[in-house]
Amino acid sequence: MKKEDKSAIIEQLKAQLAEYPHFYLTDIEGMNAQKTSDLRRACFKNDIKLVMVKNTLLAKALEENEACKDLLAVLKGNTALMLSQTGNAPAKLIKEFTEKDKKNKDAKPILKAAFVEESVYVGREQLDFLAAIKSKNELIADLVALLQSPAKNVVSALQSGANTIHGVLQTLSEREG
Repeated sequence: MKKEDKSAIIEQLKAQLAEYPHFYLTDIEGMNAQKTSDLRRACFKNDIKLVMVKNTLLAKALEENEACKDLLAVLKGNTALMLSQTGNAPAKLIKEFTEKDKKNKDAKPILKAAFVEESVYVGREQLDFLAAIKSKNELIADLVALLQSPAKNVVSALQSGANTIHGVLQTLSEREG
């Protein structure tokens, strides 16, 4: 590959890394064509961009980002880059794929490392934690639900109180008649 081509690929990788706030480094080496195709389809469906990269080119793209220095150590073997706007989406996808093949403890894809919410996570043992991280939208939904809960309780109490008062008044009116 020519130096100009490499420079263009590095710039393209830098642009992709800047565009997506979260990315995962995975190992999909040895996956058959059917599983690879299924993974690509699932990534597309979940708004995850899957890119096969050369480790040396990715290392050069990551070198300028001080927060990603710890990721350089895992750039060995085949590396697939999963880019996402949602921090936990790739982790959930990886977990879903590996759970399909429970008999095989080395089921692919394997998480090498991840850069999520401006933090670095290294190693496949981080997968469960990353899948459990709530996305920004999930946190906002939880917050809205918490804020609505007291208001719903007040409205419910007022409605039940109205029914009680109505019942008492109706009983009193029936006694007098």
